[in-house]
Amino acid sequence: MYKLKKLLKELEKYRGRHTELISVYVPQGYNLNLIQTQLFQEQGTASNIKSSTTRKNVINALGKILQELKLYKSNMPNGMAIFCGNVGDKGELKLWVLEPPKPLKIKLYRCDQTFILEPLKEMLRSDKVYGLIVMDNQSAAIGILNGKSIIVEKEMNSLVPGKYRAGGQSAARFERVRENLKKSWYKDLMEQALNIFNNEKNLKGILVGGPGPTKNNFVEIMPQYLKKKIIGTVDIGYADASGLNELVNQSKDLLEQEEIMQEKKILKEFFYKLAKNPNLVTYGEKQTMNALKSGAVSKVLLSEEVDEKTIEIFEKEIKNYGSELAIISVDTSEGKQFYQIGGIGAFLRYEVGV
Repeated sequence: MYKLKKLLKELEKYRGRHTELISVYVPQGYNLNLIQTQLFQEQGTASNIKSSTTRKNVINALGKILQELKLYKSNMPNGMAIFCGNVGDKGELKLWVLEPPKPLKIKLYRCDQTFILEPLKEMLRSDKVYGLIVMDNQSAAIGILNGKSIIVEKEMNSLVPGKYRAGGQSAARFERVRENLKKSWYKDLMEQALNIFNNEKNLKGILVGGPGPTKNNFVEIMPQYLKKKIIGTVDIGYADASGLNELVNQSKDLLEQEEIMQEKKILKEFFYKLAKNPNLVTYGEKQTMNALKSGAVSKVLLSEEVDEKTIEIFEKEIKNYGSELAIISVDTSEGKQFYQIGGIGAFLRYEVGV
């Protein structure tokens, strides 16, 4: 998943001058010979492209893919994703072939100005997605917790006045107006939440947070099928985008097994030991590698922003010494802090001079 994320980040940067970047998806179990036949036919069709530059680039890219596929006796277990085209300022012809981390279901051939990446991006989405709502009578935010990422989907403000009425207005009339505006506010917020959550196929649960009892009143008007998905209502101080982060942080017991909490837990322990017992952790590329090669490392932590070649070197050594590896995202504040100190560290089995 880490390697796929890095590759997608790279492929997203490229733009063709015309429709000359080729994307090929070979589904799991599909006959590779049939794909080769199709691409050979597409190469013949490409000879009809009017622009000589585009024609040449497409034909060359298809040729490079066909040459590469000769090296494979059969399809990969999860299928194949292939990307090829002239990229960069010098128009370098580059090719990427990968086996996705999950079985590929789609068959596709496309020539475009960009690579078609959505089927692979979908694989990065966690199988466990949580809906997040923070609200009070004045504002609200709706978000999604997907793996380690908190995605802000919508921020809203209401027209509900405060509890104190303007002069000259009767208390009863003011309260009626206020109650009607509250009902309208809850309804609008619910409609927005439904639009967002109904698009999430893997929605496992919903967390609702906010100050005071307002969130509980809001939950009461939820449709029954959505109400069943609520795994907790949490008292928090904010009802805006920052409240979504507070909601997740305050729901540790509810999200104990989720990826974001596991990462926060690892880094909390790392920074605690760094401050209180620094001889049982280390950080920095050289120090961590020395400790690893001495057999003292129980778990290596590598930020996903670290150079890929460096990660591959550590992966090889980790296998040799039986240590564990945790790839740390920069989606959390703790992950960003870890990257700021170099993005490479480790837990030690025992104290060692490094």
